[in-house]
Amino acid sequence: MVTTVSSNVQIEDDRTGISVETIKRAFLDNLYYVQAKFPKVDTKNDYYMALAYTVRDRLLNRWLNTNRTYLEKTSRIVTYLSAEFLMGPHLGNNLINLGLYDVVKQAVEELGLNLADLLEQEEEPGLGNGGLGRLAACYQESTATLEIPAIGYGIRYEYGIFDQRFKDGWQVEITDKWLRYGNPWEVVHPEAEVEVNNSNDELKLVIDRISSGFFSHGDSNLFKPLVDSLLHQDQYLLFADYQSYVECQDGVSRAYRDQDHWTRISILNVARIGKFSSDRSISDYRENIWKAPSVQVEVPDYSQTNGDVKLSW
Repeated sequence: MVTTVSSNVQIEDDRTGISVETIKRAFLDNLYYVQAKFPKVDTKNDYYMALAYTVRDRLLNRWLNTNRTYLEKTSRIVTYLSAEFLMGPHLGNNLINLGLYDVVKQAVEELGLNLADLLEQEEEPGLGNGGLGRLAACYQESTATLEIPAIGYGIRYEYGIFDQRFKDGWQVEITDKWLRYGNPWEVVHPEAEVEVNNSNDELKLVIDRISSGFFSHGDSNLFKPLVDSLLHQDQYLLFADYQSYVECQDGVSRAYRDQDHWTRISILNVARIGKFSSDRSISDYRENIWKAPSVQVEVPDYSQTNGDVKLSW
């Protein structure tokens, strides 16, 4: 929205304007009114959040107009459901998609900041851990490029898979708390919450009995934290996977009862195992972390003859 005052002056809406001066003004407003900070007491994360909200306003303006168009034209919308979405950091991607990268870079530099530092401040959304999540993200980006109405539904994981660190020469995994500073790219609508009930009667009976104190001599509070965690968080999706897990275990039990079949598939499973990736990892650790010299070990050529089968190591 732009109002022309004269041939030389333009007044832009602070939430939708795209000039350098308007971006600077919107950034400072968000720093003050959203982050409740001012220069000398703010942090790099405050700067990142203020800039993210500034960019999000311009993104939301287009998003709402697009949704309104879909509604008015009753457009069909592709729905993509995935357990993972590895979309990557949002700020830089959105700046490029909006065509605002250079304008915002100039704006933050005139405010004495470095855009690269603010981009580095963003926590990558921990919404997956592998190829499935990246494939889902590419699919969504392709539909946007082709201007196909589409929306992705996934799981808002509170924690990502893990962060890796090296401590005393050892690789350690720590919790990926990607939401600890908040997420400026999400819009929460708690009034639209829908409760998903557990449809497995067997599991429901067990949870009800645990809640009633059946397994704790009538003490209904003993396992309350466990029950609340399962009913209201269940970050490891135990309820969702329960039936599949039971069916898988039943299949394993059936296979084990047939000893001939079990022996055959066990041998095939071992025979098809290739070189372990840990071989490479141990070599890298020895060379780059432990700085230990290699040791040559001579292994005798053992062989064993058993009928028509010759086994060699």
